[in-house]
Amino acid sequence: MSLIYEDLVKSLDSKQQAYVDLELPDPTNGEYLLGVFHLIPGGDLNVLQAAAEIAAESSTGTNIKVNTETAFSRTMNALVYQLDLERELVWIAYPWRLFDRGGNVQNILTYIVGNILGMKEIQALKLMDVWFPPSMLEQYDGPSYTVDDMRKYLDVYDRPILGTIVKPKMGLTSAEYAEVCYDFWVGGGDFVKNDEPQANQDFCPYEKMVAHVKEAMDKAVKETGKKKVHSFNVSAADFDTMIERCEMITNAGFEPGSYAFLIDGITAGWMAVQTIRRRYPDVFLHFHRAAHGAFTRPENPIGFSVLVLSKFARLAGASGIHTGTAGVGKMKGTPAEDVVAAHGIQYLKSPGHFFEQTWSKIMDTDKDAINLVNEDLAHHVILEDDSWRAMKKCCPIVSGGLNPVKLKPFIDVMENVDFITTMGSGVHSHPGGTQSGAKALVQACDAYLQGVDIAKYAKDHKELAEAIEFYLNR
Repeated sequence: MSLIYEDLVKSLDSKQQAYVDLELPDPTNGEYLLGVFHLIPGGDLNVLQAAAEIAAESSTGTNIKVNTETAFSRTMNALVYQLDLERELVWIAYPWRLFDRGGNVQNILTYIVGNILGMKEIQALKLMDVWFPPSMLEQYDGPSYTVDDMRKYLDVYDRPILGTIVKPKMGLTSAEYAEVCYDFWVGGGDFVKNDEPQANQDFCPYEKMVAHVKEAMDKAVKETGKKKVHSFNVSAADFDTMIERCEMITNAGFEPGSYAFLIDGITAGWMAVQTIRRRYPDVFLHFHRAAHGAFTRPENPIGFSVLVLSKFARLAGASGIHTGTAGVGKMKGTPAEDVVAAHGIQYLKSPGHFFEQTWSKIMDTDKDAINLVNEDLAHHVILEDDSWRAMKKCCPIVSGGLNPVKLKPFIDVMENVDFITTMGSGVHSHPGGTQSGAKALVQACDAYLQGVDIAKYAKDHKELAEAIEFYLNR
């Protein structure tokens, strides 16, 4: 240990010492959830003192040592085990036995990004990455119905699932909303979603919206001969209303696989996410991350990263979560943030900002685990009949400022096609209307699959040509 680190350790008071072990033998032995924070201390504390206070507040302690500690309670202390002074980073190990045994994700987050984000001893505190040991993954639900199941239903492979968000996001009647769905579907689109604030507004009653979407879907399927999917926002004021909406959709006559349940995961809460996962394991669970920017924006010094949010969504059982457009669309984000998050939830093994996460629930040195990783990297479907071996994938859902012209640029940045794209204004603002916008999107995708530049492909495809002219400089 260097003199600088020795001096930092010597500066700790007796309480802080109980939350620091810079020689922790093996943090990856399965006992700990690991986290890396960007930390700038506030007030009179040095970085290790501040880190110790954070470890205390996020596990067993408080600001002053208490007389009610026991020998066992001290084994539940979170431990600062590594520092990087140059990059202002601290590593903390959390005994995962701290957390509610019921696979309770909100309970974990209450610990590790709960009170600590409000502590006055910090100027900056952002959780950049987390690592879950296999022993912990065993305790949590993970996804049940995946994008692979949706692909089977739609009979769509080797390309993104092409979706839209109905726009305007609010103000259409139930019938007008269903008309937009119909136009997109008959134009060739696969997937339509409610926008995140849509609920039971007086001008668009929920039950009528559901009924009209069912009619529009039936008509579109009959005309196109292809299956379609609609994602309904079931977020509500209380548990009973949320379940009532789910049951309304389930009992409306939709074919299994043709609907998804959307939850505004941050504003509605993790309990809502996990309730839907457990009540409806055969339905695609669509996690919308409204309000995430308050925590995840890079310039915000307090909060957590997109990768952390996305990993916890997978742990909770979301089938898919919005992961950003990596700077290609209108939302804040870069490949270093958004693509790392997307890969972190869709692959069995992938590097994060600091940890390589393997979602295997068996030893990652086991030959079957190694084979699964290799199959996954080859983009083969895995975990169909051996789901005990690993936690299933969570699908990146991509929205915010994309249009048919930007489809290939995003695929190039994403480095795969295993995502759902939900273009809103990028479809509905097409000069020819929603149907033409959907056709342009399909044509842009066909051009990509055939390895043809969209400008060349557009010579024989009117809707794509109009899209290129309209969107190219927007």
